[in-house]
Amino acid sequence: MLQLGFAIVIIFLAAIVRGFSGFGFSLLSITALSLIYAPAEIVPSIFMLELAASLNLLPSIWKDIHWRSLGPLTLGCLVATPIGVWFLAHISPAPLQLALSVFVLAATALLWRGFALKSMPGPIASTLAGAASGLSNGAFGIGGPPVILFYFASPAGAVVGRASMAAFFLATDVIGLANQYAEGLLTRDTGVRALIYLPALLAGVWVGARSFKSVDQGLFRTIVLAILAVLALLIMIKAATSLLN
Repeated sequence: MLQLGFAIVIIFLAAIVRGFSGFGFSLLSITALSLIYAPAEIVPSIFMLELAASLNLLPSIWKDIHWRSLGPLTLGCLVATPIGVWFLAHISPAPLQLALSVFVLAATALLWRGFALKSMPGPIASTLAGAASGLSNGAFGIGGPPVILFYFASPAGAVVGRASMAAFFLATDVIGLANQYAEGLLTRDTGVRALIYLPALLAGVWVGARSFKSVDQGLFRTIVLAILAVLALLIMIKAATSLLN
């Protein structure tokens, strides 16, 4: 019972971050819940909840989505996700997690110092960003950082970036769940667990989305970069701990 209470609190807090920033739910919840569940048990449940979170936000963000960038991003994700899911099922994800964390910290530092693209990336760069997201999403349920960096380095703006990320994550969740099913990772237990956590998810997303409406875009960008840096550090610590053990 104590484990269940801990998990529900984590889901609620991570969902607040998701509703506010458009990302962060998977990494925060998976990192915390890995203390009491094996990754292969919890990742499919989190994907189901991510899908619910994206569908919940979709009506309010529809008009702000940058549709032109979503095609190449989704294509890259579609191609690379099966490779990542194979890693999840057969290989320790720690080395990939460590490499991802170093990349995200370096990119976040550049963005914090004012680095920005003058125009939206083209199809090739967008496809590569989607592939990086699909690989890490399939391998350990953390596909957000490459796409977050993609939008926040672009001139899309906070509102468009947040909306486009949420729409992209809806597509990646469907792709990820399909590949997890093919690998035999979706079970009755993962579905039941997702249903138990669903009320906490919806409540947290609602709180986070309401908070976003009253925040200045400049402050939002700063908060997003801070969250991204914290998430990257969590990935690094988790990966280093796995490698040392």
